[in-house]
Amino acid sequence: MTTPNVPELVPPQRLLLGPGPSMVHPRVLRAMSTPLLGHLDPKFLEIMNEVQAQLRAVFCTQNRFTIAVSGTGSAGMEAALVNVIEPGDTVLVVVGGVFGMRMTDIVARAGGRCVKLDIPWGETIDPGRIEDALKKEGKVKAVALVHAETSTGAQQPIDGLGKLCHQHGALLVVDTVTSLGGVPVEVDAWEADAVYSGTQKCLSCPPGLAPLTLSDRALEAVKARKTKVQSWYLDAGMVADYWAEGKRVYHHTAPISMVYALRESLRIVLEEGLEARFARHRRHSAAFMAGVAALGCAPQAQEGRRLPSLNCIQVPSGVDEAAVRKYLLAEHSIEIGGGLGPLAGKVWRIGLMGESARQENVLAVLAALEQGLAKQGKGPKLGAACAAALEYYGRA
Repeated sequence: MTTPNVPELVPPQRLLLGPGPSMVHPRVLRAMSTPLLGHLDPKFLEIMNEVQAQLRAVFCTQNRFTIAVSGTGSAGMEAALVNVIEPGDTVLVVVGGVFGMRMTDIVARAGGRCVKLDIPWGETIDPGRIEDALKKEGKVKAVALVHAETSTGAQQPIDGLGKLCHQHGALLVVDTVTSLGGVPVEVDAWEADAVYSGTQKCLSCPPGLAPLTLSDRALEAVKARKTKVQSWYLDAGMVADYWAEGKRVYHHTAPISMVYALRESLRIVLEEGLEARFARHRRHSAAFMAGVAALGCAPQAQEGRRLPSLNCIQVPSGVDEAAVRKYLLAEHSIEIGGGLGPLAGKVWRIGLMGESARQENVLAVLAALEQGLAKQGKGPKLGAACAAALEYYGRA
């Protein structure tokens, strides 16, 4: 057997402005290079406590069960759902994009009875429709929906939904993968029961952990289960004992370096301050949208429901969108995302998340998009998009 000749790893430098991952602060990369500790070392357990306290601050919750699941955001989604759902449970799932669809698949795999509440991609659901479904279905175990739909750029209002669900005996499960650390996420004020996220979006940490918080109401539902949780690895009852101060019962080997990275990324978030961070995301998104309007691109998400962290814009008529994305990557080393599902070939998804939400990045991607469109004989006079963004910055 021949030995493969693998060269030294030297990946290209990219400006990550897609739907994730986002750019990572050098402090976070340095934290990842810190020497390892054992996953049950007393000092590492202190670090886990610090991460939990930071996550509570960013989630705006006092939930004692607030941890970082070892896995990506999709592991957080699965953990949130399989722990509260048992075979035969009725679950209402709002589907307005790829990640709502993914929720329905997990519910079905857990043996739940999934009732889909479909909405047009790019729109959000009226709470009255959820209330009608709760009344119609009778006993509902949970209502699950996406706060920040990465495939459409739509932001679903959550205020009042927790109270509505609890009035009907249901739990509220919320996906905040593309919102935590970029737009307000207020778990306790929402009265949400299972809320999860990912590290690689607005937290600007490499992918690999999924922040998860469960309310006491959700934990009671887990304890009251008549069947074992479908997943051994994601069983909240078992993982809780590993994260619980004073217990620390071995469950799995935590990704030590990723916990270091998350600790540092959360330090950066909290140093900046949540309100200042949210304002920064709004400012740069608004400047970007002013620029793409000059390119003839309309937003996909409905007015008043647009995510500042993930800007989903419609591709101008007659443009080969994939060719533009390839041009940006090859000639400008800028990554942006294309559409998913029914939006494939119809939209671009530009992430301005965490470290990526900077004025220089907004101007860089607008200039690159102008040139990419010009290659196809489309778009306005070169410089129009950047001028529109700079005009917004001058006024903001």
